[in-house]
Amino acid sequence: MTLKERLMEDMKVSMRNKETLKKSVITMIRASVKQKEVDDRVDVNDDDVIELIAKQLKQRKDALVEFEKAERDDLIAQTKAEIEILASYLPQQLTDEELEAVVRDAVAEVNAQSVKDMGKIMGKVMAVAKGRVDGKRINEMVKKVLN
Repeated sequence: MTLKERLMEDMKVSMRNKETLKKSVITMIRASVKQKEVDDRVDVNDDDVIELIAKQLKQRKDALVEFEKAERDDLIAQTKAEIEILASYLPQQLTDEELEAVVRDAVAEVNAQSVKDMGKIMGKVMAVAKGRVDGKRINEMVKKVLN
């Protein structure tokens, strides 16, 4: 079952069970998938859907930080629930140890000497860990490994 099919099935189930938050999150994901298909005139695959979900997840995490600063408890709870739902559609995230191993391999592969080589390293790591780790975590890990 493709991710698009799974989203459709989960949407039907959430509608039957009257899970409005889950239904709205899935609808949002499906809308972004449909938008990409129309804009690019392509049929998206699972990797594209994962990329769109990861983008939505990053937006929610960024919003959560702002809501916490503003002490908006109502929005904090809703955003955390949305993050949980979005994360359930992503592949298993890399642990810090796994990420560090991938970063060290990339550093050795590009023969990086300093932070100036960060772009090359980021490109290699993103290709390997696409959808399984946030770019911010990769950035922090690269800085840690290079120092």
